[in-house]
Amino acid sequence: MDRIKTMKAPARPIRRATLHHSAVEELRAMILGGELPPGVRVPEVQLCEQLGISRTPLREALRVLSSEGLVELRPHRGAIVAPVDANEIGAIFEVMDALERLAGTLACRNGSDAEFAKLDRMHDQLVTQHEAGERAAYFLTNRQIHTQIVAMARNPALEATYAGFAAKILRARSLANYDTGRWQESVDEHEGFMAAFRRRDAEEAGALLADHSRRTAVAVIQALRQPPAQGIDQEGGQEGGQEGGAVTDVAPMDAG
Repeated sequence: MDRIKTMKAPARPIRRATLHHSAVEELRAMILGGELPPGVRVPEVQLCEQLGISRTPLREALRVLSSEGLVELRPHRGAIVAPVDANEIGAIFEVMDALERLAGTLACRNGSDAEFAKLDRMHDQLVTQHEAGERAAYFLTNRQIHTQIVAMARNPALEATYAGFAAKILRARSLANYDTGRWQESVDEHEGFMAAFRRRDAEEAGALLADHSRRTAVAVIQALRQPPAQGIDQEGGQEGGQEGGAVTDVAPMDAG
């Protein structure tokens, strides 16, 4: 079986009432979280056992993920996780820079005192998680902070556009292997735009958020352009592996 890496704990069997939806959700999370890396063949037999489902709902789920651009269905070769194009991701980040700037500017103008207080609490939590080295929790809080800022902008068109592009780069960000230095830089950048928010300095907050996005983009693109790890067959898991291996956890490294 394709040997990728194995999850921390086997997923519990999916209840039949939500079989199709749950299979889609489970597989999407595995792809976005990096447990199923780009270019790797989807290990159908092993995933059926892991998720407690048959081939039919699994393949239905793969068709849904194919429509989302996360999976490529290849005749007579099965499904593979769609590759990540560094050039495409770079282009999306250019748009995200502008969206982050606009979100920061509008959030300063339109956010309520209660929302800014909530943002401060989230930032304190982020700093605590960084100090404790809790990467997974940090990355979740980080995404929640950026989503909160966009919501505070009070612009439905911005929110919808941001969500669409953020989903496209989520997988690329999760694959970026930041070192400790970049992680600290990211926290410092958060401190900077949070200080601007506390002053309600719309121009400065927007500029610092855009700069933070650009720096994150550089780290992500550099990581994506590094050669793949040795021993990984981009269409079949590890070289020489046969279907039957387990899927191990690859911790997301989204330090943006």
